[in-house]
Amino acid sequence: MEMNDMVLISVDDHICEPPTLFDNQLSGDLLASAPRFNTDAHGKNFWSYQGSIRPSVGLNAVVGRPFEEYGMEPTSLDQLREGCYDVHARIDDMDVNGIAASMCFGNSIAFDGQTFHKAPDKKLSLRHMQAYNDWHYDEWCMAYPGRFIPLGILPTWDMDATVAELHRIADKGFRAIVMNENPTVQGLPSIHNDYWDPMFRAIADTDLTIALHIGTGNPAPHASMETPIEAWISTMPLSVSQGLADWLQLEELHLYPNLRISIAEGGLGWVPYFMERADFSNWRHKAWTHSRFQNMKPSEMVKRHFLHCFFDDKYGLQNLEAVGEDNAAYECDYPHSDSLWPETPEHLWESVRHLTDAQIDKVTHGNAIRWFRFDDFLKHNRREDMTVGACRARATAKHVDTAPKSSGGARPTEETRPVTSGDVMEMFRKHAAEREAA
Repeated sequence: MEMNDMVLISVDDHICEPPTLFDNQLSGDLLASAPRFNTDAHGKNFWSYQGSIRPSVGLNAVVGRPFEEYGMEPTSLDQLREGCYDVHARIDDMDVNGIAASMCFGNSIAFDGQTFHKAPDKKLSLRHMQAYNDWHYDEWCMAYPGRFIPLGILPTWDMDATVAELHRIADKGFRAIVMNENPTVQGLPSIHNDYWDPMFRAIADTDLTIALHIGTGNPAPHASMETPIEAWISTMPLSVSQGLADWLQLEELHLYPNLRISIAEGGLGWVPYFMERADFSNWRHKAWTHSRFQNMKPSEMVKRHFLHCFFDDKYGLQNLEAVGEDNAAYECDYPHSDSLWPETPEHLWESVRHLTDAQIDKVTHGNAIRWFRFDDFLKHNRREDMTVGACRARATAKHVDTAPKSSGGARPTEETRPVTSGDVMEMFRKHAAEREAA
């Protein structure tokens, strides 16, 4: 196999939702009360809903900028590549990057739909969340059948409504749902509480995959506000281990052997040690902890239920046997700063070229198809049309421009010292205050 022969499916990308998000899904009072796209007197965009403000229209959506501008946060849609919010431009940006298909998390509603969870009028929130799911499927995914894995959000504040929505979107054609990795931050019971039993049963019945995304629940810690931001960024993927450890102890994993859980933006390299440590801890402590792992090792459960997603992990891929060749899937993370767009194939090929062709197929697209039951990809596409070479040939024919463009944005500080975690947090605080004032 050569680089251009690879077929790439990204299981973690993002949408910076367009201003017309609800226009075709709602009308009348429901449309008037839906999340609203706003522009302030300075031309800055923000979303508002039921009295709350989400000041960033494109959190970390810096793809296509010069590296020196990566620390700038977009404050309006015109500072973003059109592919961030326009599905047709997104397909062009996928093609030029050799990406055959993508699963897209939200942005304006937060990765896990937090906007709807925080709103006080839950009756309206439910209806607007359903409209968001319909937009995601009808207007984003179905604009190009077989190019996107439909990903739904759930009204988990109401378990009856959650179960009903699970069945509704599964019937519609969704393949996955996103959930907060630690719902206690939403004021809900922990995943170990009986509250969640009906949801897990419905997920098992509908054969949907659970997608967990870094940053939704468990924080990525940093030592202090004076810690250089680069230190914080370096350790962010490791924060996923806290969620994995918690979910690994979920009783439902023993009850539903086909339950599938994908973890976005954690990478691979730390996973073998995590499994080793979990097995060691179980061996040393199960006699007194009343552990559910008496006849089965935790590492075996990890390999049975969890998909680990990576965008740049040479070490993890060199140790793929320890991770599990059936448990790794590629993610591009477009349009965030970790994304290697538009040079993903070049970087990825250097990391996977030592693998067998069968293993390359698994980690680049096969595992994604299997874990997300993405049969639509096979139904609507031929392999020869979806390779890196074929995708890029389409982009070349369209003259897709990939030249870096300076777009402006907000700087955390104008000082020449290293940017700190506190600088970035203060920048976001000021943005929120400005939007509240507007």
